[in-house]
Amino acid sequence: MPSTSFAFASNLPPEGPHAVLWDMDGTLIDTEPYWIAAEGELVAAHGGTWSSEQAHSLVGSALPDSARVLQAAGVDLSVRAIIDLLSAQVAAGIREQMPWRPGARELLTELHAAGVPQALVTMSERSIVSDLLALLPEGIFQASVTGEEVTRGKPHPEPYLRGLALLGELRGAQLDPARCIGLEDSAPGISSASSAGLHAVLIPNATDPGEGPWRKVESLTEVGFDQMKTWLAQVNA
Repeated sequence: MPSTSFAFASNLPPEGPHAVLWDMDGTLIDTEPYWIAAEGELVAAHGGTWSSEQAHSLVGSALPDSARVLQAAGVDLSVRAIIDLLSAQVAAGIREQMPWRPGARELLTELHAAGVPQALVTMSERSIVSDLLALLPEGIFQASVTGEEVTRGKPHPEPYLRGLALLGELRGAQLDPARCIGLEDSAPGISSASSAGLHAVLIPNATDPGEGPWRKVESLTEVGFDQMKTWLAQVNA
């Protein structure tokens, strides 16, 4: 059952979220195995070794940060070249098979039907995001933020703050982060959403950041619009 590890200090009305912001890799779609495989193959091609522990330590990180770790592991390429190679391999995997996380498509559709604005906030680049958006009904996401469009990636709050700002521009009024929900699966991601002031919700996948200033659920199959309304009512009690 959904649980929370701390009391959210917010005065929220007992109503649904004003917006929902989604992480992509590991939350919306299960691309982490694609990234891990691409990293391992790249390091091996340059004569190095890449452990499962090293791979999982990069989950949710900004791509330039990951590229520098791969350089330290022996990949003799520029940061830009590493990002391009990894992204191309992951994009090819997505085009072959879109690995949706359990409950993700259903929640997207339910929130859209309820009129809740949604944004995608990811450290992947626009080339990969475009492949995903092309497979969704038009208008599911009103805004999207990709890794190359921010100065500071996750765990910094900038990506989520940018997503909120874009949705606010479309709405014609600034959104209160505390009345919006951020869905994440990784330590950098959930820290980014939480520090941006969102009602952050962790759905662990490849890694489990554990307890912190966020709500934790086991699967998106447990989450729906009514559940989100209940969360916001609870924190207002």
